[in-house]
Parts: sequence; structure tokens; C-alpha cells
Amino acid sequence: MAITRDQKTEIIETFRVGNEDTGSPEVQIAILTARVKDLTEHLKVHSKDHASRRGLLMMVSKRNSLLKYLKAKSRSRYQSVVSRLGLRK
Repeated sequence: MAITRDQKTEIIETFRVGNEDTGSPEVQIAILTARVKDLTEHLKVHSKDHASRRGLLMMVSKRNSLLKYLKAKSRSRYQSVVSRLGLRK
């Protein structure tokens, strides 16, 4: 149900800004997106799992907040992350 350590490491390596970067908004957004996709698949099978649905909504809200922050901070980084993750059209 959760993303594995290997998947998380791969996401961090793909989206990091610096060599030791693990907490930049780009990395956080990418990790949240992977978790949202995974939880969405879980909810397709277990439609009455309301606790997981609440967790999904909280993750989507957190990702949206990070996207707003990144958009205000650096428009080019925002557009780069959105296009790489395929979040918006």
C-alpha cells in the first residue's frame, strides 16, 4: 500500500535540486504524488475505506499547498514540476 524505500529513493534522485537535497518542494510534491496514486488504486478496490479516503484528501491538500508555495516562489520550477509529473494540463 505504501511506496517502498527504493521507489522513494528513485523519486528523490529524480527531483532533487542539490546533491544532498531531500526536502525541497519538488521532492515533497513528487513523493506525495506517488503516495496519492498508490492510495487512489487502493480506494478503487476498497471503496468503503473512509479513513484512507480522509488521508488521501489530506495528502492532496498538502500537495496543493506546496504547489501554491512553489508557484509563488519560482514560476519556472513550478512549471517544471507540473509538467514532469503530469499534474495539470
